[in-house]
Amino acid sequence: MFCNQCEQTAKGTGCTTIGVCGKNEAVAGLEDLLTHAVQGLSLVASAGRKVGVTDNAVDRFTCEAIFSCLTNVDFDPSRFEALIRKTVTLRDGLKAKVTAAGGTIDTTAPAATFTPADSLSGLEAQGAALNFINTLDANADLQSLKQITMYGLRGLAAYTDHAAILGKEDDTVYAYIHEAMSDLTRKDLGLDQLVALALKCGEVNLKAMELLDAGNTGTYGHPVPTPVPLGHIPGKCILVTGHDLKDLAMLLEQTKGKGINIYTHGEMLPCHGYPELKKYPHFYGHFGTAWQNQHKEMPEFPGAILFTTNCIQKPLDSYKANVFTTGLVGWPEVTHIGENKDFSPVINRALALPGFSDTLDKDSVLVGFARNTVLGVADKVIAAVKAKAIRHFFLVGGCDGAKPGRNYYTEIVEQIPADCMILTLACGKFRFFDKKLGDIGGIPRLLDVGQCNDAYSAIQIAVALAGAFECGVNDLPLSLVLSWYEQKAVVILLTLLNLGIQNIRIGPSLPAFITPNVLDVLVKNFSIKPVTTPAEDLKAILG
Repeated sequence: MFCNQCEQTAKGTGCTTIGVCGKNEAVAGLEDLLTHAVQGLSLVASAGRKVGVTDNAVDRFTCEAIFSCLTNVDFDPSRFEALIRKTVTLRDGLKAKVTAAGGTIDTTAPAATFTPADSLSGLEAQGAALNFINTLDANADLQSLKQITMYGLRGLAAYTDHAAILGKEDDTVYAYIHEAMSDLTRKDLGLDQLVALALKCGEVNLKAMELLDAGNTGTYGHPVPTPVPLGHIPGKCILVTGHDLKDLAMLLEQTKGKGINIYTHGEMLPCHGYPELKKYPHFYGHFGTAWQNQHKEMPEFPGAILFTTNCIQKPLDSYKANVFTTGLVGWPEVTHIGENKDFSPVINRALALPGFSDTLDKDSVLVGFARNTVLGVADKVIAAVKAKAIRHFFLVGGCDGAKPGRNYYTEIVEQIPADCMILTLACGKFRFFDKKLGDIGGIPRLLDVGQCNDAYSAIQIAVALAGAFECGVNDLPLSLVLSWYEQKAVVILLTLLNLGIQNIRIGPSLPAFITPNVLDVLVKNFSIKPVTTPAEDLKAILG
């Protein structure tokens, strides 16, 4: 196996025997084989669009399959087998329709004619034989650019899937995903063409995140400032982690009147700010911190645990029987809640477990500062800037992780001067989310914009401020200090680059899949900077 798609990849170069995330060689090979098969499906789908043949079921499935290969989503070989076989079935069915409509399909690409082995072990052998990543291109820089796009596509597919679940879709997004997956099979694309393909991924992702924002806010209302308890109260309990608001809403509805309190974990924290979710009286508080701490935190939770979307680690024996997955998340021998979304097994497990027996007050944190809330006080913010009460804005956020060096984000927030505002989003916030940083003119200095899924909100806040000050975003007193771990972060970075955002600081380490020459392109065109030390970076930013 060879995998270098996440920030924690072994030795900063690539995992070759077992993934740092916990996936074994068999699962790694199956992910590669699924990606290869989806490229074949995409070649047919792209040919179909040229003759007016589209299939929404193919589009939706393509995103689900690509999303399944994102870090910490699916570790179950049997589910990958089903995905691979369905990919080929859909490909062949669509191929017949495209041919009948007069379309031409490039059958010289191996992905277009790939035939899966008859058994799971045979598929695993096919995946291992692909050597997928290292054969993307013979040129190291072109391979690097293809990897940037491929990992960006995994993030884009995730956001597109999140939005589609809430009924928000756009065919131009699906068309790009198929086009890009097809282009990654080509060997005739040069540096400039592949840079353009990657930036296009960022452009299309902005549309996908706009759709997701519309789905979340249109269904559950715009988030409002809400204090969220970090302790617990007596009673049976369920812990929900991941990102999916709809899964949470259905669980809240199914647990009404059952004496079960619902707690969030990880990136589900911002859900407490949505009016249509916070209306449930048994939606109580938040337990734990970021995804990488689940082995320390989940053994202490005395109830059932539901994983939605991603961020699963191998469950320890001490709590494995309490774990359930749904959506695209999978782990072998863990009960999966299917498309019917009947959470009865989760509820019954929660009722069988002891729950909390006491009350613990661990204070609270504020959530709900998405664009609607922040722009609602924009006049106060603008006045404070003009009066020099606010000197600078920092967006400090992104993916958290276990690799050493992430204390940088805690320290820089602690060292940011008191006349500066801090916006945050995604699970990177858990490095400092409970710090009491005071306020400026009644506005909290630390504003939680939401999940990584809410990056659209942060972008809209920046665009609105630039409009108010009649300047470009790069001219604002605004600095982005980002942490990355997986492929949602990759596509958000591509979105920011496509928007022309300059001087982004990123860490704790740069991606292993970016070659020195490609990094040089990013530095020259976008002034991307690796983080150094909090003191040095603050001095460079603030002077």
